[in-house]
Amino acid sequence: MNAAALIQLAVSALAVALMTGLAALATRGRGAPPLDEAAARRLLAEEFPDRRPEALWLAADGHGVIAREGERALVLARIGDGYLARELAWSAALSAEVRDGRLTLPLREPGAPRAVLAFAAWPPEGARA
Repeated sequence: MNAAALIQLAVSALAVALMTGLAALATRGRGAPPLDEAAARRLLAEEFPDRRPEALWLAADGHGVIAREGERALVLARIGDGYLARELAWSAALSAEVRDGRLTLPLREPGAPRAVLAFAAWPPEGARA
């Protein structure tokens, strides 16, 4: 190989490496912003338009919420760069365990087997009524 071919090969390899690095960075999304009560209610209304939650409890870190509507629990949990929205029985939400400040809700789905939310204690006062 002559010098021109080696230079062309090196420049091509560098260009491919730069494009690969740029593609890797471009696929990384920004994390979803933490929820406050207004944002949680807005997102719940989008995800569950026919539901009207009676009460809601925000996770300590703002990365999720549990809302109660009758005998159903509406759950939002931060997953990647968005929020996962699921519905489960209120009794299942009440019986979930808290360990080390984390509440684990069993969702029993292949794509989302559980939601883990930051709650120091669960259930909060008034949640059982």
